[in-house]
Amino acid sequence: MTVIYEDNHIIVVNKTASEIVQGDKTGDTPLSETVKQYLKDKYQKPGNVFIGVTHRLDRPVSGLVIFAKTSKALSRLNEMFKNSEVKKTYWAIVKNCPKQPEGELVHYLVRNEKQNKSYAYDKEVPNSKKAILNYKLIGHSDHYFLLEVDLKTGRHHQIRCQLAKMGCPIKGDLKYGSARSNPDGSICLHARHVRFVHPVSKELIELDAPVPDSNLWHGFQ
Repeated sequence: MTVIYEDNHIIVVNKTASEIVQGDKTGDTPLSETVKQYLKDKYQKPGNVFIGVTHRLDRPVSGLVIFAKTSKALSRLNEMFKNSEVKKTYWAIVKNCPKQPEGELVHYLVRNEKQNKSYAYDKEVPNSKKAILNYKLIGHSDHYFLLEVDLKTGRHHQIRCQLAKMGCPIKGDLKYGSARSNPDGSICLHARHVRFVHPVSKELIELDAPVPDSNLWHGFQ
């Protein structure tokens, strides 16, 4: 975890691919607790530290996560996420080159809770939710392609599922059709950029998260 931005109301960190945002059945220490401990140590707070989780990233995904440090910021950020007022841009490394260098993907996603997986359909089906994203090819290396993804909706495993449906599964994402896993258990999806109006000060905040430190990611620079 690296702190990218902090003020009195929010803290934004760059999550590594091994960290979970909130506690789950693994019992591993979640990022929310790591951030709490960081604030406790930094400000030498004797009691409990307030940290509000405003959104999540799948465990194998890296990049920007916004936490609220006050209940006022939490309730406002929750509202902003609900109204799609927080603009998030992702970078994804894929093995196959998309047929078009840029475009919009519209699918209908059905979540299977038991498998913890989503399925994409071209037409509306029972229990489906509309999923929209824009993508653009922004780089390539000898063997892989780098896509920039602009999310328009926030569905379960949306980017992973929609890119796989397009024929471009994310590198390392076995669940959605990648041939091989990554040695560290990550998938090559990174929450690269976030843009939003600060929930309290009303300033425009724009932040970038450095990509994971690996030859694969640096091969696109």
